[in-house]
Amino acid sequence: MDPLVFAAVLAGALMHAGWNAVVKVGLDRFSAILLLALVQSGIALGLAPFFPAPAPAAWPWLAASALLHSGYKLFLIRAYAHGELSQVYPLARGAAPLIVVLAGALLVGERMTPSKSAAVLAIALGVMLMSARGGSGAFAAMPPKALAYALGTAGFTAAYTLVDAIGARLSGTASGFTLWMFVGDGAGMMLYALASRGRSALSPLRTAWRSGLVAGALSLGSYWIAIWAFTRAPVALVAALRETSVLFAMLIAVFVLGERAGPWRWAAAGLIGAGIVLMRL
Repeated sequence: MDPLVFAAVLAGALMHAGWNAVVKVGLDRFSAILLLALVQSGIALGLAPFFPAPAPAAWPWLAASALLHSGYKLFLIRAYAHGELSQVYPLARGAAPLIVVLAGALLVGERMTPSKSAAVLAIALGVMLMSARGGSGAFAAMPPKALAYALGTAGFTAAYTLVDAIGARLSGTASGFTLWMFVGDGAGMMLYALASRGRSALSPLRTAWRSGLVAGALSLGSYWIAIWAFTRAPVALVAALRETSVLFAMLIAVFVLGERAGPWRWAAAGLIGAGIVLMRL
């Protein structure tokens, strides 16, 4: 992986962890995610005219991606409703790279060297280990509902990662694909909100637009980087490196949200760090 792509994806991982922390505080989780989707959709709609439109062959992939991103957000809301950020987030993100490695080989024909495969495995195992222990360091099983929704979120993550990698490569413009995907995602979330909660779904958003603006910008920027990277590097490597965001999420959970991280989570952080080093070898 090119050093510029490597550094950019790490920066995107930090941004991704940041918007997830914003979602955990303030509004109820559904309102926070809805605000996030609407803000990033609005930003994307404003920027889209300044970038080339995706090629016609990419539009079916773009539509599928928008639906998958909306599904990801809805499952993430439910996962956070039943578990801690520092448990839910690692598991929700951690299973995805392993799925992407296998599916990527089948769908896009990408093969990795043993060292790169070891890097992906180390990152994925580190992420999974981080979710296996409670904040105090003693074993703490996740609530069953949190576990189910977190694994469902991981499935959505793997699916949209592969769809976006294929779609962005067909589109001829990673930026155009990204922006129109977020427009579609925002439209889908708005329709779901109106169908499930009516116009009252929009009322809580008026008082939290500042945090929504921050989270939306971080989310858009983070995934814009990822889709650009999909066109320049193997999708499995980008997907795995992006999941190093759990390191940043853990630090945010500990030092900002006041959650606790015991020896197991710090050991998991070391395993993820080892995966990052292996990826550069």
